[in-house]
Amino acid sequence: MEIDIPEVRAEVEAAFARYEQALVTNDVPVLEELFRDAPQTIRYGVGENLYGMEAIRAFRRARPSVGLMRHLFRTEITTYGRDLATANTMFRRDAMVGKVGRQSQTWVRFPEGWRVVSAHVSVIAEV
Repeated sequence: MEIDIPEVRAEVEAAFARYEQALVTNDVPVLEELFRDAPQTIRYGVGENLYGMEAIRAFRRARPSVGLMRHLFRTEITTYGRDLATANTMFRRDAMVGKVGRQSQTWVRFPEGWRVVSAHVSVIAEV
């Protein structure tokens, strides 16, 4: 299996950047598009455990749209073959004093494009 095929990695980096832009601007249609619309899709958030796209969709549509800007660092994207990738990043928000956020995503290539099938977001004390 080839790891980090340049053109595949570029595709996932573009999808990840599109997701990040949608996240900080609360572009709900794009956020919903980039998660796999399936009951098997999971998103563990800071305060919620969401099983299936219906639960993720309900969360996204009800989420407040203020205070979403964040600064990413230590972003690591790795591709495995041509159809699977992981994206991990850390982030800071101005309101998160003394804390740091972590985000991990598993991306899979489907006929409609790259989609997140599993995601996890957490916040810990900054050390």
